[in-house]
Parts: sequence; structure tokens; C-alpha cells
Amino acid sequence: MYETVVSGKRYTTGYRIYIRQNGQLISPFHDIPLYANKEQMIMNMVVEIPRWTNAKLEIATGEKMNPLKQDVKKGKLRFVRNCFPYKGYIWNYGALPQTWEDPTHVSPDTMAKGDNDPIDVCEIGEQVGYPGQVKQVKILGVMALLDEGETDWKLIAIDVNDPMASVMNDIDDVKTHFPELIRATHHWFKIYKMPDGKPANHFAFDGQCKDKAYAHSVIQETHDAWKRLIEGKIPCKAPTHDIDVTNITVDNSPYKAHVKLHQPLEAKSNHIDEPSRIDGKDNKWYHIKAQL
Repeated sequence: MYETVVSGKRYTTGYRIYIRQNGQLISPFHDIPLYANKEQMIMNMVVEIPRWTNAKLEIATGEKMNPLKQDVKKGKLRFVRNCFPYKGYIWNYGALPQTWEDPTHVSPDTMAKGDNDPIDVCEIGEQVGYPGQVKQVKILGVMALLDEGETDWKLIAIDVNDPMASVMNDIDDVKTHFPELIRATHHWFKIYKMPDGKPANHFAFDGQCKDKAYAHSVIQETHDAWKRLIEGKIPCKAPTHDIDVTNITVDNSPYKAHVKLHQPLEAKSNHIDEPSRIDGKDNKWYHIKAQL
């Protein structure tokens, strides 16, 4: 249903990955439905960062049609370090469309505001994804990272087409069939910023991973926040956030575009165009001393 359209060169500030459907540009933030099958609670997930890679790609929430881009901080492209024994990201990392962690809302469970992004997903299936891929996933649980005073939810999910999907229905199934993965996920999020001189990250719930039912309640809360945003009930530009809400599918949105949007670029499969080598500090191993 979806294809990627690439603009610019990989590992540059001008690199963008647009999503197109039936020849028309769409927003992966606003136009891809949250549910692939609501009755079966199957969600769509937009892959931003494939497993074992380091470039910190993300949905550009402030740009028209919200393409994927590489994050920039202090003028430099961001890469996640290889914190031994982990190579880059240890799952396919991405986001659920049509969700928004409202930076004006304080969660009563974490006592922290949202981080102004779609809710994050760690997809644990065996297939390595590619940036811009839209996967259908089952939600299994959620972890609450507290990042610089903000709640940064991390959903645990599995691709419905994965060979293990039929036996994975809640967070305890992950602990049974993928032993040590939840502990490794907690450890990864705890230490991944430490090579850059930052302290270890902290978590709500003493770092515990909450179950599927709790995860779905968080998803519904962030989906409701997105609906308020896209329907104009929350301003899209404010001191706490600046979101581009242009879309082509949300009928009750004042920001719906009434003309077809096209990008005059040649489409190519991003998973075939493998990245070139990353050198220097962005590809070396870091040995971090921190408790699991």
C-alpha cells in the first residue's frame, strides 16, 4: 500500500524519506491509520530506524507531510553509539501514526509531560525493517522512560507476520519466549546516551514493563491527544510545540489539503539502498559501566 520516496543523500541534513500511496504524498504522522484492524487490535507502525543501525531517523513532525529525516542536535547529525554488547538499535524502532504525546499534559502515573512526538515502538520480530516501512504489529507492553523531565513511552510490539507472533500476546510471553530481551531493552535505554557524557536515564515504575492492557490505555490517550490536535482543538503551534498538521485523509480536520500533493522525485526501495560505512566515533564500540 505504501512506498518510500527518497530525497537528498543519506547522512546529510537534506536527506528525507517521504511516504506515498497511490501516487500521492501522505503524512506518516496523520494519514496512515492507527489501526490496521481495530477489531483484532492490530496497529500500523512506521519503521524509522532498522535494527542494528545507528542513524537516528525520525518523523519530521514540524515539516509539511512529515517525511523521515535524520535528527540534528547542535548542528550535527545524531547517531546512537554502539554500547557493548549492543550494535545500534536492538529492535526495529519507529512510531505509531495518529498518536501524539501531548507536551501540555502531565501523566498522573509518571508525573511528567509528553515529549511532543508520536508514541515510540520497539518491534521485536526477526525481520530487519527499513526506514519508511509500514508494519502491522501486536502491542505486548510498554516501558516509561523519563527523558529530561518528559514521559517517553516505549511500546513493545511484534510484527503480526513474525513466526512467533501467534504465541506472543502479552508482556509475560516476551519474557518466556525471548528471555532477557526486556532486561536488555531497559539496560539499552538506560545507557545509550552515556557515551556522549550524559547520565544514565531514569524510568517510571522502577523500570518495569507494564502489560498489554496498560499499553493500550496509553495508546488510546495519545490517540485522543492527536485527534484534538488534528481537529484544531489544540493549537498546532505553541510555545511547547510546533507541529505541521497538513493531511489528506482526516475529514474533520481544518488542515486537510484539498488538492493532491506530489513530490517530483524518483522512488526507490530504501531497504535495497544499503547505507555506506559510518566511521569514527559514530561506529566504534563503547564499554559502559552501569548496572543492569
